[in-house]
Amino acid sequence: MSLHGLGVVCGLTAGVWLGAAEAPTKLVNAGFSPFAISLCMVAGVFTARWTFPTLLKGTSYVFADLFEKKHLIVWALLAGALWAVANTLTVFAIRDVGLAVAFPLWNTNSLIGLLWGRLLFRELEGASGKNIGKVVLGTVAIVAAAVMLGFSTLHGGTATGHNAVGGILAAAGASLMWGTMYVPYRKAYLSGMNPLSFVTAFTVGELSTVFALTVALDGGLHSPSFQLFHLRGMVFWLFLGGFVWVIGDLFQQFATKYVGIGRGIPLSNTNQLWGLAWGALVFGELAAADHQHKLLVVTGSVVMILGALAISTAVASSKEQTSTNEAVLRECERYGLDYNQTMMAMAGDEFNTRNERRRWWDYAIIAAATGVFIWLGVRAVVPPLAMDVRWIAVLGGVLLLSLIAGTWSLWRRTRFS
Repeated sequence: MSLHGLGVVCGLTAGVWLGAAEAPTKLVNAGFSPFAISLCMVAGVFTARWTFPTLLKGTSYVFADLFEKKHLIVWALLAGALWAVANTLTVFAIRDVGLAVAFPLWNTNSLIGLLWGRLLFRELEGASGKNIGKVVLGTVAIVAAAVMLGFSTLHGGTATGHNAVGGILAAAGASLMWGTMYVPYRKAYLSGMNPLSFVTAFTVGELSTVFALTVALDGGLHSPSFQLFHLRGMVFWLFLGGFVWVIGDLFQQFATKYVGIGRGIPLSNTNQLWGLAWGALVFGELAAADHQHKLLVVTGSVVMILGALAISTAVASSKEQTSTNEAVLRECERYGLDYNQTMMAMAGDEFNTRNERRRWWDYAIIAAATGVFIWLGVRAVVPPLAMDVRWIAVLGGVLLLSLIAGTWSLWRRTRFS
C-alpha cells in the first residue's frame, strides 16, 4: 500500500471512531456541568493515551523518540492545551445550541487546517490544478455536507438552548482552536516523530489544561465537577467516550503524518456522517423528521462521500512531494536533525532503529489502565437515554471492522511508525 493510500485509510477510520465518541456528551443534557463532562472525558483520554503507545511500542521506544526531539515536547503540550480548550468549548456549545448545530460549526476546523498547512508547511505547493481543486473543493464539500447533516436533525421546533449566541461562539472558538492544533501535529511529523510518541506528551498538556480550567472557572478545588467522579455509573460512559476518541485521534494523527493537514483532517471530519448515524439510528433523533429533513440527510451524505472521494484520489505529484521534502529540510536545519533519518521516519521506515522491548512497568501501565475501565464498568448503569440496542450492535460492528482494517494497514506498511 502506498503512503497516500495508508493516509486515506487512517483518515476514514478516524472519522468512524471520532463520530462515535461524541455520543457520551449527550449526558450534558442530564444536567451535569460542561466542565465535569470535559474533565471526565479527558481523564478517560489520558488513561487510554498512555495505554496504546505502551502496548504498541513500549515506553523505551516512546521516550527515546521524545528525547531525540526535545524541542517538540513543548509543541505537543501546546497542542494538548489547545485541544482541551476546544473540547471544553464544544461541551458548552452542545449544551446551548445542541449537537446538530454545534457539530457542523466546529468541523470547519478543516478549512482552518487547510489554510495553516498551505501557509506554514507549503502543502499543495507544486500540486497540479486538478489536485488543488480536488482537495479544496472536497474540503468545502465535506464542510457543506456537515452543515446539511447538522440541520437535518433540527425539526419539530427543536429548541436550541438558552444561550444560542454563546453556543455558536463556543463552537466557532472550538473550530479555531482545533484548526490551529494541527500545526504542532504537522511540525512534529515533518521532524520524523512517531504519532504514538507525540500523543504521550500531548495528553499531559490536555489533562493539565482541563484541570486548570475547572479549578479557575468552576469553583476551585471544591468544584462540583470533581463530584461527578463519585458517580461511577456515569463516569464509565465518559471514560468510554474518551477511549473511543483516542482511537479515532490516533488514526487522525497517522493520516496527518502521511497525507498532511489539508487532506487528512477533512477525511477525518467525515465523523459528522457517523455522528449522525449514531444520533439517528441509536438515539432516534430523526424519528419525527419530515421529508425535507430526510432529504437533507441523503443529500448531505452523498455530498460528504463525494468530497471524501475527491480528496482520496488527490495523490501528491512529484513536485508537491519535493515541496514537502524542502519543508522537512528546513525543520532539520533549524533543529539539527539528520535529514536522511528524518525522511525514513516520514516514510514509516524506521523498523529497527529503536528498542521496542517491553519492560515490567509497561505491563503494569497496561494492567492499571485496564483495571480502571473494568472497575468503572462493573459499576456502570445504563444512561437515562432511549437507545436502540440493535443499531448499537451494528454500528459497533462497523467500528470493529474499521479498526481491523486501519490497524492491519498500519502494521503491514509501517509497524506503527
